[in-house]
Amino acid sequence: MDILVIEDHATDRKLLSVVLSIDGHVVHERASAEEALDAAVSVHPDIVLLDLQLPGLSGLAAVRQLKAHEATRHIPIVAVTAYPEAFPREELLAAGCEAYVLKPIDTRELPRQLEQLAGKRAN
Repeated sequence: MDILVIEDHATDRKLLSVVLSIDGHVVHERASAEEALDAAVSVHPDIVLLDLQLPGLSGLAAVRQLKAHEATRHIPIVAVTAYPEAFPREELLAAGCEAYVLKPIDTRELPRQLEQLAGKRAN
């Protein structure tokens, strides 16, 4: 499965990349929401894993852009945040996210969660 990871913190981005790569996924990393749309169009990922607390364009704005664009609206987006009080789950689901993951991320559970989400989309 191709996964696009949008995360501004290099350490978190690397951790996600390593965990998902070890599980056999192809990971494409980007550091900002501004890069999310271009990367999603060029990479054609199966899933986007998107941090919400990003400098510049917010993760929530990126979700709305991805869901508004013809070429990317079908891609499942998994929101990631350490600040659930700033990003209520209901608001994210209404914006188009298919799932919501809290930091610190359970690195054993994340690959299974993404595979389940991809499996649901394929059915």
